[in-house]
Amino acid sequence: MKILHISAVKSWGGGENHIENLCKELHKIAPSVQNTVLCVKNGLFHRKLVNSEIFYETVSINFKMDLRFCFKVIEICKKKQIDLIHIHDSTALTLCIMADHLYNLPPFVFSKKTTFPIRSRKQTLYKYNYKKIKKILCVSEATKAITAVNVNDPKRLVSIYHGTKVNDYDTTETLSLREHYNIEHSKRIIGNIANHNWPKDLDTFIKVANTLVNERGIKDLHFIQIGNYTTETSVLIEKIERLKLSKYITLTNVIPNASKLIPQFDISLITSKSEGVPQFIYESFLHRTPVISTNVGGIAEIIEHNINGFLSPSGNSEMLSDLVIELLNNSELIEKFTAISFKKIHDKYTTEMMATKTLQEYKLVLNGK
Repeated sequence: MKILHISAVKSWGGGENHIENLCKELHKIAPSVQNTVLCVKNGLFHRKLVNSEIFYETVSINFKMDLRFCFKVIEICKKKQIDLIHIHDSTALTLCIMADHLYNLPPFVFSKKTTFPIRSRKQTLYKYNYKKIKKILCVSEATKAITAVNVNDPKRLVSIYHGTKVNDYDTTETLSLREHYNIEHSKRIIGNIANHNWPKDLDTFIKVANTLVNERGIKDLHFIQIGNYTTETSVLIEKIERLKLSKYITLTNVIPNASKLIPQFDISLITSKSEGVPQFIYESFLHRTPVISTNVGGIAEIIEHNINGFLSPSGNSEMLSDLVIELLNNSELIEKFTAISFKKIHDKYTTEMMATKTLQEYKLVLNGK
């Protein structure tokens, strides 16, 4: 079986992490499966793959419908006799459909990794109901339900949680956050890993810091936010400076292998207003770091409020602040949350399980089912 995984994303995030984990696990459980990744030349994903054993090819893309990308897809399919194309983002889907109009490509599997609804526009409906898409792999039940609204054949939808790698993962820390960013040992670290995109709602992350530090006078906290800078970053920095929080919030930009730093967090705080299921939660479970999150997308499928974490409505910085205080003052609750979450990650959300289920769907597609 020869699979071509396609990403048209220039950054590095949970979706790209999923591709990397999937290829590695498929190689372990089914060595006969040959995986090739096509990614954007000189993007963060490309740089990451350079140091991996995954076979990849690259192509430049300067605008959303760059035909060079289409021709590269066709070239790889011909050269490698690809059996199935696994498409990992909406831009890649557009480009693959364009390529399919130029050359008869193999069947598609598409990964839906967000809970953004499919818009009821003619072009968008055509794209997501394209004849070559045989399966849509949804990152959560919430994603599946939202996607089903505008998909003609809901039988094509399958939920597969991405999970995280629980065996042979490298725990070697890349740096000490306290030393590198001069954080006093008396301060508790509230951490977040997310790229600076609007669904992550980092404005609320800053509001939580402002509520706790400036309004409630809790000064023994430091907020660390790790993620790729974007056009939104300058607005976040301006707000931090305006609220006089520069001593209490650190934006780090990208840090390679950032998940290794999670054990240094006292709490993992997710403030997103739209999600599938963020990889950051799975990794926090694995590293026994307690999680406080907004209740959006598929998050409630893996976190039960007051059982293995805390959930809050999206945008409610006051409630999130209350939950941070409650958790920091209750070591027994932290122990309960982390123990249950650690067991959950091993029982339900491993990359091996994800790869096994994905391989099963590949076989069904290739067998015409």
